[in-house]
This record gives sequence, C-alpha cells and structure tokens, in this order.
Amino acid sequence: WLMSDNMHHQWLLLAACFWVIFMFMVASKFITLTFKDPDGYGARQEPLILTAVTKVEEVHVPEEKHWPKEFQPTGKAFSGNLIRQPLVHMERLELLRNVCRDTALRNLSHTAVSKFVLDRIFVCDKHKILFCQTPKVGNTQWKKVLIVLNGAFSSIEEIPENIVHDHEKNGLPRLSSFSDSEIKKRLSLYFKFFIVRDPFERLISAFKDKFVHNPRFEPWYRHEIAPGIIRKYRKNRRETKGLQFEDFVRYLGDPNHRWLDVQFGDHIIHWVTYVELCAPCEITYSVIGHHETLEDDAPYILKAAGIDHLVSYPTIPPGITVYNKTKVERYFSGISKRDIRRLYARFEGDFKLFGYREPDFLLN
Repeated sequence: WLMSDNMHHQWLLLAACFWVIFMFMVASKFITLTFKDPDGYGARQEPLILTAVTKVEEVHVPEEKHWPKEFQPTGKAFSGNLIRQPLVHMERLELLRNVCRDTALRNLSHTAVSKFVLDRIFVCDKHKILFCQTPKVGNTQWKKVLIVLNGAFSSIEEIPENIVHDHEKNGLPRLSSFSDSEIKKRLSLYFKFFIVRDPFERLISAFKDKFVHNPRFEPWYRHEIAPGIIRKYRKNRRETKGLQFEDFVRYLGDPNHRWLDVQFGDHIIHWVTYVELCAPCEITYSVIGHHETLEDDAPYILKAAGIDHLVSYPTIPPGITVYNKTKVERYFSGISKRDIRRLYARFEGDFKLFGYREPDFLLN
C-alpha cells in the first residue's frame, strides 16, 4: 500500500511538472506575440516597398510620355539627365507659345522677320541647321561648332580666334544671303535653335566686355559709343569718369533709345533683346537652350540636331554658367528704382518668354 501511494504521488508530481511546462510555453508565446518589436517588422518590410517602387518606375516612366519624333533618342541611350531633357525643352517651347499669344505683351514679344533678324541667323546647309546669334551667352562656341560642321575646319581646336567672327573667312553664311524662297524653305525645314540667359546678367556681361575690359580691336565701344551715351544720359555733367553702369542702364531703359541705336549700328546686338534678335514668336524654333543649364542643353541640342556623333561642344569651365545673383544685385544696388523699372519694362518680354523671374530687388 505504501509503495502504491508513493507511485501515485510521483505521477501527480510528474503531471504537475508537465502542466507548469505547458503553461510556461503558452505564456511565452503570448508574450512574444503581444510585445513584438514594431521597428523590426518595419525594417523587414522596407526592402519589399522599395522593390515595388523601383519596379513601377522602371516600367511606367518611359511609357508615361510619348515624345515627338524629333525628340526621340537615336543611337546611344540618354543619361539620367538627358532622359528628362525632352520634357524640359517641350515645357520651354510651350511657355514661349503661351506668352506669344498674350496680347498684353504683344509689343514686347513680337517683331518682324527683317534683314536685321536674318543677319543674326547662321546656316549649316550640310546638316540642315539654323543658329540664331545671341551675344554674351556662349555664342562664339556655337559658331565654332557650325564652322566645323560646314567643313571650313576639321576640328574646333584648329579654328583661329580671329576667324570665328570674320564672316568672310569662317564659312558661315547668314540666312539673309539667300533668296526669299530659299529663306522660307530653310525656316520651314531646318533644325533651329538659339541660347538665352538671365536678361539682366547678360546686360552686365555686355557692359563689362565692351566698356570695362574692352579689347583693343574694338575701340569704337570706348571711343564712340560710350561718349555718346554719356553725353545723353549722365546726370552729373562734371563727372569725368568713363561710362558707368548707371549711364548704361539709363540709356537702355529710355523708351526713345532707338535714335541712338541707329547711330551705333549693328554694334548694339550685344544688348538688344532676344525678341529683336531672333523673332521667337514669328520663327518656330526647335530648341531654346539656357546658358544656366548649358552643361545639359549643349549635348541635348547636338543630339536633337543629329550631329552629336560629328562634333562636341567645347568644354565648359566649372561654374561659368551659374547665375550669379550676388553680382547682379551688386551692379544694380546703386541704380534708382525708376531706372531699373524702365529697364525691366523694355526687357520684360525676354523675362516672360523664357521663364526668368522678375528680380527680387524690383519687388522690394
């Protein structure tokens, strides 16, 4: 009986142990489920989310826009930046068209396709390209590109600097040299482009180049044009300094500036509006490049024109195309608000057509 009783107690003890172990396992599972680390869960899920987004981008983005044929990449694939380029340029052209339709800006956005405009457009018949010259925006380098394409020189490095702007020797015909029917044909069929930059920064560049760092082979800017502006627009007649930026701004903002422009002749192209130079509302341009994004725009233009395998745009020094807001504000800091507003009124078409903001110092 004693042995039987001992065995009964052992079974009870064993059963109690199993029960304790079972309850501990249940409790452990409950604790694990209840207090599971949410960050650990999120971290494990994150790669799945990223993978899903990546797949959507890879499949969807290229098909989202159907580019016109002239913007379709040919040959080598575009880089990441160049994939976005067609959209950038289509938006620029759409903005241009919208501003051209704005009747309130018509006097500032429209001009006749006169001989003056046709003289600014250079022709590459071999590759069916027209380039409108807009000084102070890297214009010289684009001329070199076209000179090579026209076959006058085999590479950009071989072109002497004194030949680039010598239109009797550089092999670059102007559109004005063709008959009316030939002009219309080229305007209709050829790839057409020009380059712009912030209008006020361009004026500063023109002033510095022609009146401050004036090269010896262009003496008329300092000895003929500057005195003419000073005589008409300098307020302090006793001041004997050379042409100041204030004088230059007052001349450019004068609504009656044209009578003086006629005396200065074609030398004024360095500060004439883009509208007057290239007639962007009358001529349907294929691409409008911006000096501020020239590192991307130059290869895009070459590719869109189908000549990227033949020539490259010359190397752009670092930082040279970046808009210098501080410099612009410094130059205009001593100019009266009245004179700045008159200047802006003349160049407002250029600001609006090409998406440049009205300067902050005009808004204050």
